[in-house]
Amino acid sequence: MSKGTKVPGYMQGKGSRNPRGIIGDREIRYKCSLQNTILDVLRGRPGWQEVPGFQSIPPITRNSDGDWDFYWCDREWLAQNYDTMFLYEHQKILHFRNHYELTRKNLMVKNLKRLKKQTEREQGKAEGLSFEFFPTTYELPSEYHIFVEEFKKNPGIIWIMKPAARAQGRGIFLFRRLKDITDWKKGEYQPLSDPNREVPETYVVQRYIENPYLIGGRKFDVRVYVLVVSYNPLKVWLYRSGFARFSNTRFSLDSIEDTYVHLTNVAVQKNAPDYDPDKGCKWSTQQLRKYLAAKHGVEAVKKAFKGIDNIIIKSLQSVQKIIINDKHCFEMYGYDVLFDSDLKPWLIEINASPSLTASGKEDYDLKFGLLNDLLNVLDLENRLTGKEKRIGGWDLLWEDGPILADDGNMECTPNGTTASIPNSFLGCHNDRKRQLRELYTAAQSIKKS
Repeated sequence: MSKGTKVPGYMQGKGSRNPRGIIGDREIRYKCSLQNTILDVLRGRPGWQEVPGFQSIPPITRNSDGDWDFYWCDREWLAQNYDTMFLYEHQKILHFRNHYELTRKNLMVKNLKRLKKQTEREQGKAEGLSFEFFPTTYELPSEYHIFVEEFKKNPGIIWIMKPAARAQGRGIFLFRRLKDITDWKKGEYQPLSDPNREVPETYVVQRYIENPYLIGGRKFDVRVYVLVVSYNPLKVWLYRSGFARFSNTRFSLDSIEDTYVHLTNVAVQKNAPDYDPDKGCKWSTQQLRKYLAAKHGVEAVKKAFKGIDNIIIKSLQSVQKIIINDKHCFEMYGYDVLFDSDLKPWLIEINASPSLTASGKEDYDLKFGLLNDLLNVLDLENRLTGKEKRIGGWDLLWEDGPILADDGNMECTPNGTTASIPNSFLGCHNDRKRQLRELYTAAQSIKKS
């Protein structure tokens, strides 16, 4: 292959090498498309050096030239460049090529439904019950007639419409009557020969969860951070910290048109008339877990959070054979999960680019630690052994199978129980700095010996 030849990263041979040198004692060169917390983390990391002038280069011309080791890119850049760029052995880049298979709302549900059917066929209906964590969902306009049949079977219930590819609550609305979506539907049935016909935007329509768990009369969902470093084999890390996002207005089904009641997105809530930017509408996941445990008991909360683990693994398995696996790529997902009044977790959506812009000091500290620890997991500096189950706030949840916790890692477990505990500690104590100090000391000793 000539020096100038470019092939998709996932097709490159394992023997490729960057003539400028595999990362060893030299600095790590990085590029970053964003101007928020991740850039602060990269600039503050010892031994990491920003590629000079990169922020002034137009995004479309930021091609892979072997001059960088790590690139936190945006999805648009990846879509435009991935299929024609060459990746050297050591380079790491954010996003898998077809990440949208999990993060577009219609494709996420399509893939989950397919894996559920396959599981029922191979393992029985009972095993299929483990997929009962997403509401009844249809894609519109393609499944409009099937949706209408379901709608007529359940008169009076509330449905929620969501654009398949938009974020931050844009375009979402609730309805009880079919005529509420008549104007949207008409676009589907214009004659194909009509040159002025606009192809209707793809939506998903879901049964609205009418009995959300309320705290102080307000609805909330939970943002959970998940890191995937490989799809084949599947290797998944779960971050201990996250946050619950509350609506600004008390919950009621009498006002389904009020987005401040029903949508918990910060992008929506910050526009509420009585929104207080100093207080915000967030709890830490640790605060939420303590509240729920005090009210319902430790075992009930363990069961609820175990349900979140199931959501994460099942959803990733649903796209495991579809995602183009590339050893250069990684993905940090933002899962949005809602508890109902029975503490059952429901998957709302999965974000490929969860917001890294901080809404306050606590939010900044959370995201700074989250991203710094993500770089620790990727370990471009080669300081770890590769056998770690915990790195800072990240716990290894799955590596071609479930991971069990070590005996000395029993946070959030009653009476010091040590029998077959999953290595999952969402909402548990996150003493990441102390843990990192001990981890690197131990790894250094192992490498020396």
